[in-house]
Amino acid sequence: MTKPQIWVAAFLVLFILLFLLQRATKQEELQDSKIGMNTVPQSNISSENISGKDLVARVGCYNCHGSNLTGTVKGPSLIGVKEFWTRDQLINYLRNPNSFMSSDRFKDYKEKYPNVMMPSYNNIDVKDLGKIAEYLLTL
Repeated sequence: MTKPQIWVAAFLVLFILLFLLQRATKQEELQDSKIGMNTVPQSNISSENISGKDLVARVGCYNCHGSNLTGTVKGPSLIGVKEFWTRDQLINYLRNPNSFMSSDRFKDYKEKYPNVMMPSYNNIDVKDLGKIAEYLLTL
C-alpha cells in the first residue's frame, strides 16, 4: 500500500469508529431523556377502581418527583402541596400547567429546574385527576 492509501484507510477507520461512538452515545441520551416522560399512554389511564396513589405511579409522577415524591433534580417535592392548592386548583394545574407559569412561585421553579417542563394531563379523565389531587393533598 502506498502512503496516501494508508492515510485514507486510517481516516476511514477513524471515521467509522467515531460514527459508531456517536450512535452509541445518542442511544444513551435518548434513554436518559425518556426517564422523565410518561411511559403509559394517558388516554388509557382512566379507571374507576384505581387509587390516587396508583394513578400517580401510572402517569409517571415518580419519574420526576422521586420515588417518595420529595423531589429530585427534575422536579420539586410534592409533599405539602396543600399549602398552595385546593383540590380544584390542583386539578386545573394538572390539566394545564403552562397557564400557571406566570406566578412568582413558578418563576422560582423555572430557575431551579431549568429545561424541565411539567407535562399537561388534559387528556386524563377529570375524575382520575381528582383522585390524584386528593392523594397529593394528603402528603
